[in-house]
Amino acid sequence: MSDLIQQPVFDVFFYALITAVATGLGALPFFFFKDLTRNWLGISNAVASGLMIAASFGLIYEGIDHDVWFTFYGIIIGLIFIIGSEKLLNRYDDKFSIKNINQADATKMLLIVGIMTVHSFTEGVSVGVSFSGGIDLGLFITTAIAVHNIPEGLAISLVLIPRGTSPLKAAWWSIFSSLPQPLMAVPAFLFVEIFETYLPMGLGFAAGAMIWMVFAELIPDAIEESNTSTVATTITISIALMIIFQVLIE
Repeated sequence: MSDLIQQPVFDVFFYALITAVATGLGALPFFFFKDLTRNWLGISNAVASGLMIAASFGLIYEGIDHDVWFTFYGIIIGLIFIIGSEKLLNRYDDKFSIKNINQADATKMLLIVGIMTVHSFTEGVSVGVSFSGGIDLGLFITTAIAVHNIPEGLAISLVLIPRGTSPLKAAWWSIFSSLPQPLMAVPAFLFVEIFETYLPMGLGFAAGAMIWMVFAELIPDAIEESNTSTVATTITISIALMIIFQVLIE
């Protein structure tokens, strides 16, 4: 491979790696807030729910711009995948454990990290495809995704930390969930036409999995730890703020 090809490939990988590291910034607030009550667990689940709902529909609208049916198929496949994953984890929940964390919480933590990791594959493809349109477009999309990843890291931390994970580990898991971005950006850059064709299916897949997780796991947990009005208000405000945030970075 010539130096002419190697340099752009390295640049794509490097910039996509920055977007992954940015996800860890979502855990920063928790280095300063130590005491988390059970009510805070409910509120944190509600905030995470709002952020994920808004992010999910952002993915869906982006997918529809490419191909409405591929996006729809992706949502259904994502739904089937996450239901199957939960059933598999529940079947073998006595086979794994996370230190000082009960099995129910461990399952939720694995699901949320897994969903966000799958979601990162689509963002990596977006980065790679964008660089095929030139360095300026690539840098713009990379910056937007990096900034967008910060509240995604916050959503992950909001689920992990109240359940016993340290802020440092939450930051690491947030970054880990975004590592597919640099891994997928390079092949998407090299084989742009193939990856661009199936991008809407990947966007729908991530959205379908996240929406199910919110309504099946996070919102019921939030209501269990806090009152319904507080949960509904928190989710509504979180969705509104995330929508505004998404519009501002576009």
